[in-house]
Order: sequence, then C-alpha cells, then structure tokens
Amino acid sequence: MLRPILTGALLALATFGTAMADPIAAPAYGPELEGFPYPFPVQRFTFPSQRQTLQMAYLDVPAERPNGRTVVLLHGKNFCAATWESQIRALGAAGYRVIAPDQIGFCKSSKPAAYQFTFRQLAENTHALLAQLGVERPILVGHSTGGMLAAHYALLYPKDVDQLVLVNPVGLEDWSAKGLPPVSLAQWYQRELKVSAESIRAYETATYYAGRWEARYEPWVTMLAGLNNGPGKEAVAWDSALVYDMIVTEPVLYRFPQIAVPTLLMIGQKDNTAIGKDLAPPEVRASLGHYPELGKAAARAIPGARLVEFPDLGHAPQMSDPEGFNKALIEGIAAH
Repeated sequence: MLRPILTGALLALATFGTAMADPIAAPAYGPELEGFPYPFPVQRFTFPSQRQTLQMAYLDVPAERPNGRTVVLLHGKNFCAATWESQIRALGAAGYRVIAPDQIGFCKSSKPAAYQFTFRQLAENTHALLAQLGVERPILVGHSTGGMLAAHYALLYPKDVDQLVLVNPVGLEDWSAKGLPPVSLAQWYQRELKVSAESIRAYETATYYAGRWEARYEPWVTMLAGLNNGPGKEAVAWDSALVYDMIVTEPVLYRFPQIAVPTLLMIGQKDNTAIGKDLAPPEVRASLGHYPELGKAAARAIPGARLVEFPDLGHAPQMSDPEGFNKALIEGIAAH
C-alpha cells in the first residue's frame, strides 16, 4: 500500500494522545491551529487588508537541487498547507522550491470577525505574499476550493503564472443554477458549529476517499476537528460560513475559456463533491458532482488544457495515492 509521509501530522496525534485506535477523541486547538505541528517551519506574512492587519501563515521549502522554478500549492476548504506534505517533499526532491500558504480564514492564518471573502481578495492576498518573497511566474497547483482560487488567480494575473494545475477543483458546475436552494450565512454558520470528528470522517470517506477509509487519514480529521473544537470555534465557524457562501456564489466555470495559461487538470473519477447538495431536492442532488463528466467539460472549455484522470480515486487523489499522484504531477509540469 502506498503511504504518504505524515511525520508532522502523526506527531500531532502522539503529542495530544489521540490514538488511531480511538478516533472519537479530538483535541482542542487554538483559532490559528495552535498546538497542531506542521512538518516544516511555519512563517508568517503580515499585511493590511480591508482596514485591518492580518497574518498569513505559509511554508517556504527550498529545493534539494534547485531547478529555478517555484510551485505554489493552494489548499482546499477542509485542508491546510500541512496536508501537502507528501507533494512538498516530492517536488523538493525534483528541484522545485515549494510555497504553501494557509489562506486567510483557514488553519494557522488570521480568522477576521469581519471580512468580505471573495476569490479575488484571496488571490490578491496570495499575490502580495509571492511579491514579498520575490517569486515571479510560479506554477500554481490548486486543489478543491484551492482550484477555484488558482483559476481566479490565473484570470487576474495571467502574466504572473507559468502553469496552472487544477486538482479536483470545485466550481466546475453552477450548483445554484442547477437547483441548489439559497443557503443563508446563518444556516452555514449553524452547520459549521456542529462539525465533529465523526461528521468529518464520514464525509471524507464518502467523498475524498471513494468509500475507503484508512488510518493514515486520521491526522487530518484530528486537525480539523481540533480546530472546530477549540476556544476560537465560533470565529472558525463564522469564517467557514463566509467561505462556503463565496464558493457557492462565485462559480468560475463561465470564465474557463478566458484562461490564458497552460493548464493541467488532474481529476479523481470517483469524486462526487457538490457543496450543499444535501440541502437540495433529491432529483437535483442526483444531478450534481459527476466529476468524470465535469472534468472532461472543463478540459474542453479551457484552451489547450490537458486532462489526467485517476479512475479509482475520489476528491483527494494526492492523499489517496500520493506516490502515483506525485509522479503524474511532476511529469505533467515538466512536460510543459
């Protein structure tokens, strides 16, 4: 069985006494994920945004033998920079400098009480971080919600992107147009306050891992459950609600024909993600999240896009089969 490198995350479990055999218990981490160690040193970028001072946590990992290129990894909604550990190590060994930020509202970054979350704003934040680090024309790799962000970034800064890689991105369909009923911020907030290790594990099993749960995924459940169980859980839940509203109300698929950078789509074929589909009528729910069709449609819509499919994997192919995914990713970006 293929195993990712999970040294930092496994250390978190050992540190807080959460054994794999007892997945029910969850620690309580701080609102900026204090107490959960990352596998690489965490740095922080402090900057002004929307009349307040915020800090964005990020990883900046040098290559073993630099090839002069930089990969920026953009995490998904229920992920953090740390969950890219296997990809960071593989890319570093292949010669790439790797930068992996935690977006504002996520993980170890600020949780503002009042913030207009838009993909444009998150792209601007990321662009400011890269400018501070002196990074020009990186390869952008975005997974899930990070894929939506990467697409918006490429549209906003086309001359500042070398390549675009979208890994099971959300936003490949317009859920509202297909019949998802309106969901208020209050509804999203109440849903997020109820997040638990059990609900995370059940959702990820069905969606991320194509129905197959393995103990090596448990650290990431612990990470999210601890963040949502900590002293800042209301702030975490509120920012999460704002992010869900952003995802649903800012579909990016209509702008795919305008993407003007070389694009690689990497799609697990057993993915069935559709934000809020449990709130939709049964007939609508059945029509959402068909990634085999959505991936092909996106590849047709994005000029010159290449498509790599993983037949047996779900929403998180980089975690289900890290070795196979890393090989395909490195070959894919080297081919350009």
